[in-house]
Amino acid sequence: MRLSERIQKILDRLDREYGTDYRCYLEHENAWQLLIATILSAQCTDARVNIVTKDLFVKYPDIDSFARAKLSELESDIRSTGFYHNKAKNIIGCCKALRDEYGGEVPSDIEALTKLPGVGRKTANVIRGNIYDIPSIVVDTHVKRISYKLGITKETDPEKIEYDLMKKLPKDHWILWNIHIITLGRTICKAVNPDCENCFLRELCPEGDKTVSLKKRKA
Repeated sequence: MRLSERIQKILDRLDREYGTDYRCYLEHENAWQLLIATILSAQCTDARVNIVTKDLFVKYPDIDSFARAKLSELESDIRSTGFYHNKAKNIIGCCKALRDEYGGEVPSDIEALTKLPGVGRKTANVIRGNIYDIPSIVVDTHVKRISYKLGITKETDPEKIEYDLMKKLPKDHWILWNIHIITLGRTICKAVNPDCENCFLRELCPEGDKTVSLKKRKA
């Protein structure tokens, strides 16, 4: 089976299993809240970030309040998300830039976004896709691992993976790919003990049957 044909079959099954509605797992009411939540989500679960931001966005109700925040206090507020020193420093710097350079608006341009403190291509594409509906591919740990496992990319660098997937996936599935693959990675194709035997993509995955066969031989 050609790769393009296999990719289409994978997309069709993902659509049937998970639907085609866009959804974001990070709770937010506007662009700047999503930006901060995404910065906090590095090496942290979305569930934990949502717990933290529930109170955080009450204490700091706008960009200016984050820009004026005391570093040590903000560190304490976000400590449970991990890497809190760098995250707090980046959030304050990012909000100062948004306030002073962009009039309090979160830009949609990827070059402008990635110039903000703490904002890489992954975070920028989360904003572009979820806020501005600009087709974007977000390469997180699930997308990196499962795209490779499915044989869709042989790249290992996140930016190279992004560009490779943009060539191989239809544009109308760029945002959906991240949504679907996160769900798959959290429920079936887990990094540890993936449930290949019950995966609806098993026969389309080069690693699926290998994993099942290996488990049967060990049993």
